[in-house]
Amino acid sequence: MDLRDLKLFLHLADSRHFGRTARAMHVSPSTLSRQIQRLEEDIGQTLFLRDNRTVTLTDAGERARQFAQHTLLQYQQLRHAIGHNGPSLSGELRMFCSVTAAYSHLPPILDRFRAEHPMVEIKLTTGDAADAMEKVQSNEADVAIAGRPESLPASIDFTQIGLIPLVLIAPALPCPVRTQATQEHPPWTEIPFILPEQGPARRRIDLWFRRHRITAPLIYATVSGHEAIVSMVALGCGIALLPAVVLENSPEPVRNRVLVLENVESVEPFELGVCVQKNAAR
Repeated sequence: MDLRDLKLFLHLADSRHFGRTARAMHVSPSTLSRQIQRLEEDIGQTLFLRDNRTVTLTDAGERARQFAQHTLLQYQQLRHAIGHNGPSLSGELRMFCSVTAAYSHLPPILDRFRAEHPMVEIKLTTGDAADAMEKVQSNEADVAIAGRPESLPASIDFTQIGLIPLVLIAPALPCPVRTQATQEHPPWTEIPFILPEQGPARRRIDLWFRRHRITAPLIYATVSGHEAIVSMVALGCGIALLPAVVLENSPEPVRNRVLVLENVESVEPFELGVCVQKNAAR
């Protein structure tokens, strides 16, 4: 067992996605699989349960994650203590992201940052992802996880960390909305939609409307943030086109009450990234 294996394991434990971890850690998926298998052989326990769609931690995997976090943090603190990293950063870092991003993308970023800079105090605020860029521009946050806008402000540095596809979801419970949405040729203009107020996802939804020649969509509600949209769809209020990662990180009781509409032309994914003020980036 070495530190590289622990870093790979820790990233995979947070991302729950072999491809995403392989890209982020600059290894091939086959190399990642071999190193995780080697770690499992060293420990003598299965750390992940995996199938074609999901990756989940076992009880042994959860204990291994705690060990990996503690070990890497202790290692970095040791390096700082003996001066291998030069002057240690300290102070406060204000971060902003959506609730979904706090689960899906923030942990591996913070794990690496905290391991390298344990003296920095992190202040995290969550809210509507569409507000993330503005929070950095107004200096309410030092760092934010945000979708890349069509026109990136000149004062902002943006580093991509992923591509976010959108999925069209409908209620799983028997109701008029499900009946309409699951027809072979759905009457889109007659089906109520639940929309985010703004942001990259909203712009792609508007594009989807144009592609389907829906000039006057039936809008049930516009919502600040995406997390509440899943619950409203689950209750049968309407259908929604929203980032797949929001659905993936919704509570299981809610997620099980919606269905993803297949064979429906979607739109291109949007870029998700970390943004900071350019003067701060330097």
